[in-house]
Amino acid sequence: MPLFIAPVGVNLKVINIKLETKTKKHLQNLGLTIDSIIQIVSQEGRGTVLNLLGSRVALDHDLASKIYVSTL
Repeated sequence: MPLFIAPVGVNLKVINIKLETKTKKHLQNLGLTIDSIIQIVSQEGRGTVLNLLGSRVALDHDLASKIYVSTL
C-alpha cells in the first residue's frame, strides 16, 4: 500500500520506492531504504511524518504516494 494510506502508529516495512534516482538517493542517505522499518507519527493535510531510525522525517503527499509499505 502507498505510505500515505498506511495506518498511524503501526510498524511498517518499506517494500518499494518508485522515485527518480536523485530523490531516492537522498532518502537513502536519510536511512529510508527498502526493508527499512518505519512508523507513521502523523498524517495531516498533505503531509506525512515518519519515525525513522529514532528521527522524524516529514514527506509531502507526492513522495508518500510513491513509497510502498506493508504491515509487519
